[in-house]
Amino acid sequence: MPPVLSIVGKSGSGKTTLIEKLIPELKHRGYRVGVVKHAHHGFDIDRKGKDSYRHRKAGADAVMIASPGQIAMIKDSPGESLDNLVPYFEDVDLLITEGFKKDRAPKIEIFRSQCHRNPACLKDDTLIAMVSDTPFDLELPRFGPDDIEAIAEFIVSVFLSTGKSRCKAARFKN
Repeated sequence: MPPVLSIVGKSGSGKTTLIEKLIPELKHRGYRVGVVKHAHHGFDIDRKGKDSYRHRKAGADAVMIASPGQIAMIKDSPGESLDNLVPYFEDVDLLITEGFKKDRAPKIEIFRSQCHRNPACLKDDTLIAMVSDTPFDLELPRFGPDDIEAIAEFIVSVFLSTGKSRCKAARFKN
Protein backbone atom coordinates (compact mmCIF):
# COMPACT_ATOMS: atom_id res chain seq x y z
CA MET A 1 0.00 0.00 0.00
CA PRO A 2 1.22 3.53 -0.69
CA PRO A 3 2.13 5.98 2.04
CA VAL A 4 -0.68 8.42 2.81
CA LEU A 5 -0.34 12.18 3.28
CA SER A 6 -3.29 14.37 4.21
CA ILE A 7 -3.37 17.99 3.13
CA VAL A 8 -5.60 19.68 5.68
CA GLY A 9 -6.84 23.13 6.55
CA LYS A 10 -10.00 25.04 7.09
CA SER A 11 -12.42 25.69 4.24
CA GLY A 12 -11.04 28.17 1.73
CA SER A 13 -7.44 27.86 2.91
CA GLY A 14 -6.13 26.59 -0.42
CA LYS A 15 -5.97 22.80 -0.01
CA THR A 16 -7.13 22.06 -3.55
CA THR A 17 -4.82 24.66 -5.06
CA LEU A 18 -1.83 23.28 -3.15
CA ILE A 19 -2.57 19.71 -4.27
CA GLU A 20 -3.14 20.96 -7.82
CA LYS A 21 0.38 22.43 -7.79
CA LEU A 22 2.04 19.47 -6.02
CA ILE A 23 0.75 16.79 -8.39
CA PRO A 24 2.63 17.98 -11.51
CA GLU A 25 5.79 18.56 -9.46
CA LEU A 26 5.69 15.01 -8.07
CA LYS A 27 4.77 13.60 -11.50
CA HIS A 28 7.73 15.47 -13.02
CA ARG A 29 9.93 13.64 -10.50
CA GLY A 30 8.56 10.31 -11.76
CA TYR A 31 6.06 9.44 -9.00
CA ARG A 32 2.55 8.08 -9.47
CA VAL A 33 0.11 10.06 -7.33
CA GLY A 34 -3.41 9.21 -6.21
CA VAL A 35 -5.81 11.65 -4.53
CA VAL A 36 -8.86 11.15 -2.33
CA LYS A 37 -11.06 14.17 -1.67
CA HIS A 38 -13.12 14.06 1.50
CA ALA A 39 -16.67 15.17 0.61
CA HIS A 40 -18.34 16.08 3.89
CA HIS A 41 -21.78 16.47 2.37
CA GLY A 42 -21.79 13.45 0.06
CA PHE A 43 -21.89 13.35 -3.73
CA ASP A 44 -23.67 11.48 -6.50
CA ILE A 45 -22.17 10.48 -9.83
CA ASP A 46 -24.72 7.75 -10.41
CA ARG A 47 -27.69 9.58 -11.94
CA LYS A 48 -31.22 8.26 -12.01
CA GLY A 49 -32.08 6.61 -15.31
CA LYS A 50 -28.48 5.79 -16.29
CA ASP A 51 -27.55 2.12 -16.75
CA SER A 52 -25.17 2.13 -13.78
CA TYR A 53 -27.93 3.56 -11.58
CA ARG A 54 -30.30 0.85 -12.77
CA HIS A 55 -27.69 -1.85 -12.03
CA ARG A 56 -27.24 -0.53 -8.47
CA LYS A 57 -31.03 -0.30 -7.98
CA ALA A 58 -31.25 -3.94 -9.08
CA GLY A 59 -28.91 -4.86 -6.22
CA ALA A 60 -25.36 -4.83 -7.59
CA ASP A 61 -22.85 -4.31 -4.77
CA ALA A 62 -20.38 -2.61 -7.12
CA VAL A 63 -20.69 -1.11 -10.58
CA MET A 64 -17.81 -0.01 -12.78
CA ILE A 65 -18.13 2.26 -15.78
CA ALA A 66 -15.29 1.79 -18.26
CA SER A 67 -14.31 3.67 -21.37
CA PRO A 68 -11.05 3.92 -23.28
CA GLY A 69 -8.52 5.30 -20.84
CA GLN A 70 -10.62 5.69 -17.71
CA ILE A 71 -12.83 3.91 -15.21
CA ALA A 72 -15.18 4.91 -12.41
CA MET A 73 -16.43 2.58 -9.70
CA ILE A 74 -19.50 3.01 -7.56
CA LYS A 75 -19.42 0.81 -4.51
CA ASP A 76 -20.87 0.90 -1.03
CA SER A 77 -18.21 1.49 1.59
CA PRO A 78 -18.40 0.57 5.26
CA GLY A 79 -17.14 4.06 6.06
CA GLU A 80 -15.14 7.01 4.90
CA SER A 81 -11.99 6.23 6.88
CA LEU A 82 -8.73 5.98 4.99
CA ASP A 83 -8.38 2.34 6.10
CA ASN A 84 -11.30 1.55 3.77
CA LEU A 85 -9.99 3.66 0.87
CA VAL A 86 -6.22 3.09 0.67
CA PRO A 87 -6.50 -0.43 -0.82
CA TYR A 88 -7.97 1.07 -4.01
CA PHE A 89 -4.66 2.86 -4.61
CA GLU A 90 -2.13 0.03 -4.58
CA ASP A 91 -0.76 1.10 -7.98
CA VAL A 92 0.41 4.59 -6.91
CA ASP A 93 3.57 5.69 -5.09
CA LEU A 94 1.82 8.23 -2.85
CA LEU A 95 -1.78 8.80 -1.85
CA ILE A 96 -2.60 12.42 -1.06
CA THR A 97 -5.86 13.10 0.70
CA GLU A 98 -7.65 16.40 0.88
CA GLY A 99 -9.26 16.72 4.24
CA PHE A 100 -9.52 13.79 6.63
CA LYS A 101 -8.45 16.04 9.53
CA LYS A 102 -9.62 13.49 12.07
CA ASP A 103 -7.79 10.54 10.53
CA ARG A 104 -4.39 9.42 11.83
CA ALA A 105 -2.45 9.91 8.58
CA PRO A 106 0.42 12.42 8.68
CA LYS A 107 -0.76 15.91 7.84
CA ILE A 108 0.52 19.05 6.19
CA GLU A 109 -1.74 21.94 7.09
CA ILE A 110 -2.21 24.93 4.84
CA PHE A 111 -3.07 28.13 6.66
CA ARG A 112 -3.59 31.62 5.26
CA SER A 113 -3.94 34.38 7.84
CA GLN A 114 -6.19 36.45 5.55
CA CYS A 115 -8.79 33.66 5.60
CA HIS A 116 -8.78 32.35 9.19
CA ARG A 117 -7.72 33.36 12.66
CA ASN A 118 -6.09 30.08 13.73
CA PRO A 119 -4.91 26.85 12.09
CA ALA A 120 -7.02 23.74 12.50
CA CYS A 121 -4.46 21.11 13.52
CA LEU A 122 -1.71 22.77 15.59
CA LYS A 123 -2.22 20.33 18.48
CA ASP A 124 -2.49 17.25 16.25
CA ASP A 125 0.47 14.92 16.82
CA THR A 126 0.28 13.75 13.20
CA LEU A 127 0.97 17.26 11.88
CA ILE A 128 4.36 17.05 10.15
CA ALA A 129 4.61 20.47 8.43
CA MET A 130 2.86 23.78 7.87
CA VAL A 131 2.29 25.70 4.65
CA SER A 132 1.56 29.22 5.76
CA ASP A 133 1.95 32.89 5.05
CA THR A 134 2.57 33.39 8.78
CA PRO A 135 5.40 31.98 10.93
CA PHE A 136 4.49 29.69 13.83
CA ASP A 137 6.47 28.74 16.90
CA LEU A 138 6.50 25.04 16.09
CA GLU A 139 9.25 22.50 15.78
CA LEU A 140 7.96 21.55 12.34
CA PRO A 141 9.05 22.51 8.85
CA ARG A 142 7.19 25.54 7.49
CA PHE A 143 6.84 26.44 3.84
CA GLY A 144 5.35 29.40 2.04
CA PRO A 145 2.27 28.71 -0.12
CA ASP A 146 4.32 29.13 -3.31
CA ASP A 147 7.30 26.97 -2.22
CA ILE A 148 6.01 24.03 -4.28
CA GLU A 149 9.45 22.60 -5.12
CA ALA A 150 10.52 22.70 -1.45
CA ILE A 151 7.25 21.13 -0.29
CA ALA A 152 7.61 18.39 -2.93
CA GLU A 153 11.22 17.77 -1.84
CA PHE A 154 10.03 17.44 1.77
CA ILE A 155 7.33 14.96 0.71
CA VAL A 156 9.83 12.93 -1.31
CA SER A 157 12.33 12.86 1.56
CA VAL A 158 9.75 11.77 4.13
CA PHE A 159 7.55 9.43 2.08
CA LEU A 160 9.21 8.36 -1.14
CA SER A 161 12.94 8.03 -0.64
CA THR A 162 14.54 4.83 0.58
CA GLY A 163 16.35 4.21 3.83
CA LYS A 164 15.69 5.91 7.14
CA SER A 165 13.38 8.61 5.72
CA ARG A 166 11.04 5.88 4.47
CA CYS A 167 11.03 4.37 7.97
CA LYS A 168 9.94 7.73 9.38
CA ALA A 169 6.94 7.77 7.04
CA ALA A 170 6.06 4.16 7.88
CA ARG A 171 5.34 5.04 11.49
CA PHE A 172 2.55 7.33 10.29
CA LYS A 173 0.91 4.81 7.95
CA ASN A 174 -2.57 3.67 8.84
